[in-house]
Amino acid sequence: MNPDLELLQDRTRRHFLRSAGQFSLGAIALEALREKTSAAAPAANPFAARPAPGRPKVQRVIYLHMSGGPPHLDIFDYKPELVKRNGQAAPDEFVKGKTFAFTSGVPKLMGTPRTFSQHGPGGIWMSDAVPNFQSVANEMCVIKSMYTEQFNHAPAELLLFTGSARQGRPSMGSWVTYGLGSANDNLPGFVVLISNGVQPSGGQSCWGTGFIPSVYQGVQCRSKGDPVLYVSDPPGMDRKLRRQTLDALRDLNEEQASQMGHPETATRMAQYELAFRMQTSVPEVMDISRESPEILADYGAVPGESSFANNCLLGRRLLEQGVRFVHLFDWGWDFHGTGAGEDIRGGLTDKMRRTDKPVAALIRDLRQRGLLDDTLIVWGGEFGRTPFREGRTAGGDVLGRDHFPDAFSIFLAGGGVKQGFSHGETDELGFSVATGKVHVHDLQATILHLLGLDHERLTYRFQGRDFRLTDVHGRVVSEILS
Repeated sequence: MNPDLELLQDRTRRHFLRSAGQFSLGAIALEALREKTSAAAPAANPFAARPAPGRPKVQRVIYLHMSGGPPHLDIFDYKPELVKRNGQAAPDEFVKGKTFAFTSGVPKLMGTPRTFSQHGPGGIWMSDAVPNFQSVANEMCVIKSMYTEQFNHAPAELLLFTGSARQGRPSMGSWVTYGLGSANDNLPGFVVLISNGVQPSGGQSCWGTGFIPSVYQGVQCRSKGDPVLYVSDPPGMDRKLRRQTLDALRDLNEEQASQMGHPETATRMAQYELAFRMQTSVPEVMDISRESPEILADYGAVPGESSFANNCLLGRRLLEQGVRFVHLFDWGWDFHGTGAGEDIRGGLTDKMRRTDKPVAALIRDLRQRGLLDDTLIVWGGEFGRTPFREGRTAGGDVLGRDHFPDAFSIFLAGGGVKQGFSHGETDELGFSVATGKVHVHDLQATILHLLGLDHERLTYRFQGRDFRLTDVHGRVVSEILS
């Protein structure tokens, strides 16, 4: 055999990378790793409060997500022409070439069976399904011109909360905590509450951190039982012994961090320390039995139970203690009409009876405590519902609507947004946005702006690219700002 070939057979990739010089692939790879580690490493205290680079209008956000897509045409978007043409075939120009989740062919138009009236100084249209929303209309800023590209639940929720329809990106609450930290050393900056025990279709990615340090992910709390799983001392371990254990773990992690420099090691140390501090602060904050009977009645909250009403009250208590971003998820808004609970008549009335009361109470409560002016409340789903009957249930007695990404409604309340105001309009049948378009990326940009963050400058370098919540899109919706 050729001696040169024999020599090459003995050379490994490691030999090549070590000997190829400073401009070798190995050097390039090591530099990339160094850059990533340096960019990803959190501060000594990643939870430390940081001043907003801009001029914030609000200090905190509570996002109330109605998972499944509320029927906006039966709540906020009144369409008399659609009512007039109820039962007629949908015009070809609105449905031709369109793909719907469960409807094909030519569907029948469906005007709302609800009764609408105008409320507040701006004359916001609301249906009889939301009597408690009507009572706080003067605080609300309704956007009737939202739209998205996704018509299935999981990708639509991921797009709304992470800026991408695929898993792997940081969530909105994680971006906020990464940018601003927490205002309370003993509580997370980002807390998640789920009612009905059902997670959103987008799963934990809706409050995950993707590629930024996991210390910024949402901490899921429960309104029944231990507020946070595993935060209590296990049997046979008291607080002193737990402190000694954590000190030993910290020493080991510090040694590993000094040798390896991996950012998740620092994340792990910070999370252990936060969990220890949370042992005393979280149970107190999460104990709604400390509230007055009048407050409990206003929310419709019952101590010890698990409900959306309890979570709204818990959300206020968390905001009051300095939590930066509180995210409430409530499942059960997928009004296809496959059962009585999904009927836009009785089913919607029942669902709103359990939800619009605590939301209205939350708005009043924050106002009375002087917190609403620097708190942002967001209420809405991941998309809307069709102006026609859902295909599978079109022949039945239950009235339901299919998924609809082209137009839907949400509302905001609190600091920095106009009060008693309605923004945008859809066409006369509700098929598309006619004026004041607001994409989900625009909503993201506006929320960050109100917190004093520039959505184009709040970035994180990953795999050689600067990523942001709004990807390469988004504008601040200045028309709704006060």
